[in-house]
Amino acid sequence: MKAIVARDFAPLEKLEFADWPEPEATGANVVVQAEAIGVNYPDGLLVQGLYQMKPPVPFVPGMEVAGRVIATGPAVKALKVGDRVAALGTLGGYAERIAAPEAMAMRLPDGMSAEDACALLCSYGTSHHALKQRATLQPGETLVVMGASGATGVAAVQIGKAMGAKVIGVASTEEKRAIAREAGADTVIGYRNLRDDLKTATGGKGVDVAFDPVGGEAFDALARSMAWNGRLLVIGFASGTIPSLPVNLTLVKGFSVVGVFWGAFTQKEPAVYAANMKELIGWYLAGKVRPVIEGVYPLADAAAVLKRVLGRGATGKLVLKP
Repeated sequence: MKAIVARDFAPLEKLEFADWPEPEATGANVVVQAEAIGVNYPDGLLVQGLYQMKPPVPFVPGMEVAGRVIATGPAVKALKVGDRVAALGTLGGYAERIAAPEAMAMRLPDGMSAEDACALLCSYGTSHHALKQRATLQPGETLVVMGASGATGVAAVQIGKAMGAKVIGVASTEEKRAIAREAGADTVIGYRNLRDDLKTATGGKGVDVAFDPVGGEAFDALARSMAWNGRLLVIGFASGTIPSLPVNLTLVKGFSVVGVFWGAFTQKEPAVYAANMKELIGWYLAGKVRPVIEGVYPLADAAAVLKRVLGRGATGKLVLKP
């Protein structure tokens, strides 16, 4: 089969569209014929050796796939050949077929596209876990979402509204701010006067929950804009800069800085992860959340698509198709 192969940790241009061994349905694994493959920011970091995890090389990157089950291992209990599923793995997603544990695969309801299913896994899964388990976001609280036009940002805006929050979206251009507004943000602002704009938008009270996949200088403005008992969620560092925190701010302002590592969460708390996905699918079917799919691209173009994601040029979810 064809796959995107990282021969070593190297720039994105070194990725190869090449032959790769077929996956096998062993143990409790299922083999899925990919209809859509989700592209995520960590994928681009991983192939360059810049992510927390460094797998043995060579490897196939990618963590989320939607498609049909074409083979089941002897220990598989519920899924069967022909089922449409969305499957989550640690590696192997950028390929025509992938083997994934049955526990990390969920049946798709009728009417859900493979592209939307991919978005619900990592992008919506991260935002949902962040706001529900890590921030315990409450109805009526103020949520600020950085990078509000990106895949996780749009998800956080929609999920925040579904949970009853007042949502402030932050995005860098008017085009991106329009996407955040369409996703449901109550107020949309830019980065230039972030601290002053947040003070105005919250009436001086400060931010109850901040969702930050950006880092860099914006993080400092957020840290100085938090309300008493606020929760500042560290999602990632799309700006390319890991910020430093003057910890005296957390003492004086009485807020918490909370790390969010969704991949580890899915492994350490699979039952909670499964319950989260059930809730997300219910919200999807009820029309409360709706992924923004910016584009679908050939699998062979993965390097160029990843470059767009890492350059913060993407709005919404990008998907690869074999």
